[in-house]
Amino acid sequence: MPALLPPALEPFVDLLCCPVCRAHLGPAPGALRCPAGHTFDIARHGYVSLLAGTRPTSGDDGAMVQARHRFLATDRYAPIRDAVARLTADGLPDHGTVVDVGCGTGYYLAGLLDVFPGARGLGLDTSVRALRAAARAHRRAAAASWDVFRSFPLADRMADVVLDVFAPRNPAEFHRVLRPAGRLVVVRPTGRHLAELRGRLPAMVAVDPVKEQRLHRTLDPFFTGAETQQVEYGLSLSRQEILDLLGMTPSARHLDHGDLGDQLPEQVTVSVLATAYRPR
Repeated sequence: MPALLPPALEPFVDLLCCPVCRAHLGPAPGALRCPAGHTFDIARHGYVSLLAGTRPTSGDDGAMVQARHRFLATDRYAPIRDAVARLTADGLPDHGTVVDVGCGTGYYLAGLLDVFPGARGLGLDTSVRALRAAARAHRRAAAASWDVFRSFPLADRMADVVLDVFAPRNPAEFHRVLRPAGRLVVVRPTGRHLAELRGRLPAMVAVDPVKEQRLHRTLDPFFTGAETQQVEYGLSLSRQEILDLLGMTPSARHLDHGDLGDQLPEQVTVSVLATAYRPR
């Protein structure tokens, strides 16, 4: 296999499918190519551009990615990352494969790979700027551009674990790419998540009060819940940390710094649910 491929991407080549014709992809100099000649460049930052020629539905811009990188680097969300690792343990064998859908900068995927030294990971995201970080987040983490709402460019039953942390979901595709003994781990906010900020900033994106019902309704045809952990704790944050926390979320598109004013809450509540699901 050509040395031009990023080392973390090499183990995934046989598991990737051409997004155009669904044939298996193979290595080519600086790219991946299928037998029909469809070619997908590997960016100099290390991720493969499988969305070439198509338009994603959304994606974090540069400012959002920078805010995410700064905030997550403080490890304020480490308890969430640790809960993901605990829920994953039952479904991830030695030398298992993890797919992180909507991986962002790769924070949760890298944390998981640190805990499971034999595992390998692939992060999928629409944001080119986020993928630049994800491709370098861990030596065993590869990254590719993809849109969660489309059929994944992945072989059937290639993953032991699929992660979905604060990301959109595609239950049918999650089920297709998971092995029968695999696990889907979904992390989502509760209504108490960042409530102190939501009470002060009406323009923040609200948590849908029927989010849990919708989640269970969409997953139920494909998955059954195995274990749920609630992660809830208080955080004392500086003004910059609050700006970064807001700036890395969809609320960033609806707020400006002037909305915050001078009076900020002394503490905010982090409150999420993390659930491991088994395929039906």
